[in-house]
Amino acid sequence: MSRREVYEQKTEELLMPIMEEHQFELVDVEYVKEGSNWYLRAYIDKEGGITVDDCELVSRRMSDLLDEEDYIEESYIFEVSSPGLGRPLKKEKDYVRSVGKELEIRTYRAINKEKEFYGILKSFDDSTVTIELDGGTEMTFVKSDIALIRLAFDF
Repeated sequence: MSRREVYEQKTEELLMPIMEEHQFELVDVEYVKEGSNWYLRAYIDKEGGITVDDCELVSRRMSDLLDEEDYIEESYIFEVSSPGLGRPLKKEKDYVRSVGKELEIRTYRAINKEKEFYGILKSFDDSTVTIELDGGTEMTFVKSDIALIRLAFDF
């Protein structure tokens, strides 16, 4: 397990009691380097949407725990936010929640001269995702070929 994965897993463990106490959902945790700074980010959600006050509450509680536990070697910036409308599907629960909804899929390499696909999520498993395209045709993608998969949204 990489250092990044260890940090993310430990952060998830510390966040779970806070999430359960407030009936929030922990969507994702990421530890990433952007420019010269490291960021530890927690994405949270709840029924009806997350508010700035919710993010602040979690941030304050978690910051104290991060100071006590002190398990991350380098300096970093801790952020708590909503995953937003265009959040990618990462975990099984994201796929379960999205069955029957329209998805946007972008692939690393062109398939039939296309790299962007829209369709209704019909099924998924550990390695594939199947959507129904506009004409009723089903198309199955290998997850490792997918650069981005998220709910499609119209404005």
